[in-house]
Amino acid sequence: MAHLDKEFVYPAAASVAALLGAGFDLKSRRIPNFVTGPATLAGLLLHLALDGWHGLLASLASGLLCGVIFLIFYLAGGMGAGDVKLITAAGCLIGLPNSAYLLILTSLAGGAMALGLALVRGQVRATLGNMLALASHHKSRGLTPHPDLHVGNTCTLRLPYGLAIAAGSCITLYLQGMQR
Repeated sequence: MAHLDKEFVYPAAASVAALLGAGFDLKSRRIPNFVTGPATLAGLLLHLALDGWHGLLASLASGLLCGVIFLIFYLAGGMGAGDVKLITAAGCLIGLPNSAYLLILTSLAGGAMALGLALVRGQVRATLGNMLALASHHKSRGLTPHPDLHVGNTCTLRLPYGLAIAAGSCITLYLQGMQR
């Protein structure tokens, strides 16, 4: 069996976990803890096994970085806790060198998916108006959720963001493969 490059193994593991989380998110609009908890632990242990204590700490830093950034959006009412836990798990698995790719590519994928959803549903104008209302609300009230425009409101367009996290993970994996 050919030796697998650990820099390819990390995004591959993150992609598997994120795809699993995205599947649950699509089906039930929830990302269960039995996916995110073991994936986070697996990321920490995988980095410990392949890179020692330095790898463990870098994996932990990556998970914290990704999780804290998404926690801000959760606090503002823009995403669910499962999304925060899934990006944390993906961050622990993917590692610190790839965490910027994961975050940027996930954000771009999420934006593209949200635009596509608004186009398909014929709600581009309403979505742009909602974005302006959210910007105004958060400018004056900080991270408090908007009374109407939040992830819990089933009347607004809602994207299962696990899909965007899976896309960001898979594109990062692809980019790592291209570097090989």
